[in-house]
Amino acid sequence: MKILLVDQDALVTQLLRSKLEPVGHQIVEEPVKNNAVEKLANDNFDIVIMDPAPLTTPRPLILNMRRSVTNYPYILIASETISREDAVQAGANDLLKKPMNPDAVFNSLDNAKRLIKVVKNLSDDSEDFPSAGGVIAKSAFNQLFLSAMDRADRYGEQTYVLRIALSNHTEIQGTDGVYAAEFAVAKLCQYLVLLRRQSDIIGQTGKNEYSLLLQRPAYETEPVDAANRFAQQLGGYKDIDASGRTPVEITVSLLDIPSGEMRIEHVFRPGEVEKAAAQ
Repeated sequence: MKILLVDQDALVTQLLRSKLEPVGHQIVEEPVKNNAVEKLANDNFDIVIMDPAPLTTPRPLILNMRRSVTNYPYILIASETISREDAVQAGANDLLKKPMNPDAVFNSLDNAKRLIKVVKNLSDDSEDFPSAGGVIAKSAFNQLFLSAMDRADRYGEQTYVLRIALSNHTEIQGTDGVYAAEFAVAKLCQYLVLLRRQSDIIGQTGKNEYSLLLQRPAYETEPVDAANRFAQQLGGYKDIDASGRTPVEITVSLLDIPSGEMRIEHVFRPGEVEKAAAQ
């Protein structure tokens, strides 16, 4: 990934360069914050790692960065004094606490890569999936997702994306045929519509994937509870496949917005959850 480092501390930029370049990341340094905005306007960066000091608040600078770009850069505030909550409310995706821990840096880059992949997938208009049966089109879901991202940047509102996928779709199609794969996807959709709450927004975001947008949770564990509930309920259904040779595998994952952190992930075969509990 292409990373812009905005920090006047040469030791910090040297440390990051020594850790990130050997694993394939492209590093560009810019100690002057206003010049960094200009760099973002003229080139596409995947990630910005920025120490806002001595600014009293990084929000105006981050808003200028967001307005100057055509892509969506993942912005990390690197600071000793700013809290994660303050970083998010300033419009950043997450916080890197100084002095930096290399493990924390790589964990943040994993989160960035995950979120950027979701953003690119949802914005890809080469293939849409039409609204049907309570499930909205990918393009419509993307508009709601972008709105949620904007509100996360502007107001620090917490949002989650619950992704539910037939993870071995390609294997089923190759072994049992197109009908078996499409049947399993349709059956998964049918159960998701039944299991969702009336207020849940669900869209088809891939040939084998559906996503729910969970905004402004009422309590801290509500999104994780929702992910666990979907996994448990889907794990009890035994008729999601078309009786082919390949057992269906489902992945339920919960993505934090705007950090891109994977909060929880379940990978299971329907019917085997109940079987395991009975043993």
